[in-house]
Amino acid sequence: MTRVWKWNRPVTVREVLEDLQQERSIAYTTVMTVLDNLHQKGWVRREAEGRAYRYEAVSTRAAYAAALMNDAWAQSDNPAAALVAFFGMMSEEQRRALSDAVRIVQGPESLTPPEQPEGARAAEPRQERGPGESAAQNPGSATERGGR
Repeated sequence: MTRVWKWNRPVTVREVLEDLQQERSIAYTTVMTVLDNLHQKGWVRREAEGRAYRYEAVSTRAAYAAALMNDAWAQSDNPAAALVAFFGMMSEEQRRALSDAVRIVQGPESLTPPEQPEGARAAEPRQERGPGESAAQNPGSATERGGR
């Protein structure tokens, strides 16, 4: 799968073979068997091209890693303890990546507003009116506060 993910495009057995042979001796039939097994397991899809097939990953490497983590977490009888233990194994770089990922998943509303100079007044949150609701019915609305 590493080779298929590396190219991020449909690949032939011959391409994978030639890439692997730069590191070690391996038979064409071995690569063909492995790619066929991956196809049967649903990890790659394939399309015929002449007498050969082109193989393409069904999901990304990141999605595969996420599925592995999710499966491992689901196996735990105490998911919170498993997460604490997992976080304890992380390097500082991995913790930063985790923090970044959490911010992405939570969206822009989770971002901390930038620091304001001392004495600056924070903007009041804008309250929206419901359909058919007038400013008098919702005194906290922008219109009631002078159109801000």
